This record gives sequence, structure tokens and C-alpha cells, in this order.
Amino acid sequence: MMVPVALLLLGALTAIAAPRLLARADWTDREPVVALWVWQCVVVAVLLCCALSMTLSAAAAWEAVRGHVFAPAPRAVVDAYAHGTSRPWAATTAVLLASGGLWSLAMLVREVVRSRARRRARRAELLVRAPLLPGEEPASGPVVVLEAERPDAWWLAGAAPRLVITTAALRRLKGRQLDALLAHERGHQRARHGWLLASSAALASGFPQVPVFAAFRDEMHRLVELAADDMASRRFGRLTTALALVELNEERGVFGPSPTPQAHVPQRVHRLLTAPDRLPALHRLRLTALAALVPVIPVLVTLVPGLRALG
Repeated sequence: MMVPVALLLLGALTAIAAPRLLARADWTDREPVVALWVWQCVVVAVLLCCALSMTLSAAAAWEAVRGHVFAPAPRAVVDAYAHGTSRPWAATTAVLLASGGLWSLAMLVREVVRSRARRRARRAELLVRAPLLPGEEPASGPVVVLEAERPDAWWLAGAAPRLVITTAALRRLKGRQLDALLAHERGHQRARHGWLLASSAALASGFPQVPVFAAFRDEMHRLVELAADDMASRRFGRLTTALALVELNEERGVFGPSPTPQAHVPQRVHRLLTAPDRLPALHRLRLTALAALVPVIPVLVTLVPGLRALG
């Protein structure tokens, strides 16, 4: 039972230390895409620790599971994991971790169902607010214009994804600002940010007492916006993208003293206008490689007794 316990301790250490280290890092806002990758690797490592610990605990508790897990392994490898001890604790650990895994899957399915329901509701609302006239063909372009007095725009995913923008937003956005807004929303779609938001929300809602999952959800919402801002600014410039954000959100009071749900918008505008220096390419590559090694550590911890027995 030493390896399952070591994996659980490693997962707890990763869940505690990684968010604190990332919170102190000064490069996450400069490289949001790299930061997104690092956060995903951290969460995958924590989940992998739990999954491997569950597997080894189940193998220690039940011979049927052990036969499947260690079927091709020599006897010395099987003995190295000390399956003959602590069987009651092994069964309890395996059941608890398996229940957590099933609960995570249920939360993910719930988030996907909710996301699709919201998408259907928005499409139904769009048909009500912008109905087709007799003989009119459905619009096939990437942009749908909606009559409204409030500046707004959102990406409507689906088989034919498109940007929905109100007439008030069109009156406020000038020239390339509209192109920057379209590039921002397309950046979300191409990078599949919706799946990141859904998975992070599922973990945070399923395990609200686990701080790493709550931090993962909050950072995903922030970093995907920064990444999409960078995608738009590379094509149409930082000033144009910042002005588009200001014009779209100025009437919502986000630039006032009182906090609002869009309080991150002024920070995004300031970031675009100050143009933070990107990390050198070699530094980005090093961070990406180090993050990719984080999920490998639980695998190495799992294999140590078996490799030692074979050596």
C-alpha cells in the first residue's frame, strides 16, 4: 500500500504547491497560452495520481482486478507492490477514489448538457428576435446582426458557428475594431476554449472543497480571454483591440469605481495598451516541456517498485 499512499501524497502536494507557484509567477499574463497548458498539466497530474492510486488499491484489494492489472508482469513485480497487506484500507481507498471519478464524470456530463441547453436557448431567442421574413434564406455568413440598443456580441457555437452582434455595437465599433472583435471570438472557437471552461467548471462544482479546482476554473476564465485578446491583437493591433473592448463595454459601467461581473475588462485593456514583453522562445519552450513532465511524475512513482524488482 506504500505506492498508493505516495501517489495520494504527491497529488495533494501538487494541488497545494502548483497554484501558489503559478500565482507568484510574473509571466502568466504575458504568456496566457503557456499558462493554460501549465494549468492543464497540473490538473491532469492531480487526477492521474488519484486514478493510479485507485487502480493499485483495487489491485491490492481484489484478485480479479489484480489479474487484469498485472497480467503480463512477472511474479517479482507483483510481490514488489505488497498486495498482501492492508486489504481493508485498500478496498476503502479504491471505492472512495472510484466514487470521486464517477462523480467527476457526472459533473462533466452535466456541464456539457447545460452548455448545449444554453446554446439551444440562445438560438431560439435569436430566431424570435431576428425572425426570417417570408422567402428569406437563412444567413450563411459568419456574422448575424441583431437589432438592440445595448452594445453586445457573442460567439454562437454549433454546426455553423457565427458571431452575433447588435446594431448598437456596430454603431460604436469603427472599421478594424469589428474585425478585431470577430478575431477574438474566432480565437475562442479555434482553440476549443469552451471545453476548457466546461471541464474546469465541472471539477470546481463537483469538488468545491478542493482549492486547486476552484483556482483552475477562475484562471481558465481569465486566461482564455487574454489568449483570445492576443490572437486578435496580432492581426489587428493592440490599440485597435483595446478600443474595441472599450467601445463594447463602456456603457456597462465596468470602468467605474464599483466592482462589476466584468471587472476583468479594465485589466485586459490596460494589458493591451501597455504591451508586456513576451518571454523568449527558448523560455516558452522550457516552460512547456517542464509542464509536460508534471503528469509523468505520477507514472514514474507508480513504476519504481516494479522497475526495482526487475533490476
